[in-house]
Amino acid sequence: MLSQVTLEGHGVRLEPLAPEHAEGLAVAAAADRDSYGYTWVPAGLSEAQAYVEMALAGRDTGRQVPFAVRDLGSGQVAGSTRFLDLDVFAWPPAWPPGVAAGPEPSDAQPPTVAEIGSTWYTAGRQRTHVNTACKLLMLGHAFDAWGSIRVTLKTDARNTRSRAAIERIGAQFEGIRRAHVVATDGTPRDSAYYSLTAAEWPAARDALDKRLAR
Repeated sequence: MLSQVTLEGHGVRLEPLAPEHAEGLAVAAAADRDSYGYTWVPAGLSEAQAYVEMALAGRDTGRQVPFAVRDLGSGQVAGSTRFLDLDVFAWPPAWPPGVAAGPEPSDAQPPTVAEIGSTWYTAGRQRTHVNTACKLLMLGHAFDAWGSIRVTLKTDARNTRSRAAIERIGAQFEGIRRAHVVATDGTPRDSAYYSLTAAEWPAARDALDKRLAR
């Protein structure tokens, strides 16, 4: 499996998610919840504990790396995010193609492709530097440390705030996957897909660095 890493910079620290984060997540999620209409965010300590347990189960598959987001200014947990759908392209390609996922990512075979998702922040840290800093740290880890060639981001197509935030980091819109999954309101969800490639990363990194330097 991939080694658990801590990513830090620009006033935030991404800590490997652990059971001891549940209480901080519950407190973070208890603030104004009006912006969580399209994202499942735990309500109360018991849900936060279940949230952590599910995230760690995903980690144990070898295809996810979940984090707690800590705001270093206050020292408080400010939310959560993760890498998911991690995969390694097999070279030479398997035949027939597309039959199964590649080998489990590891330090020796880091992910060729990744997704950043399951992201939420406490109300007081939304529309601040926190999301920009987290995305800079995670994209930098994917492209610069792992050598990934692509990072995907997706959201409920109705979530205009989330789509605008994804576009601000330089991700390119790919299209809408219709009736993709069940939405938080129980209806079929159309998902808006975005991505960044390794070739696009240097320009996106410079833009994020400039934004955080303001």
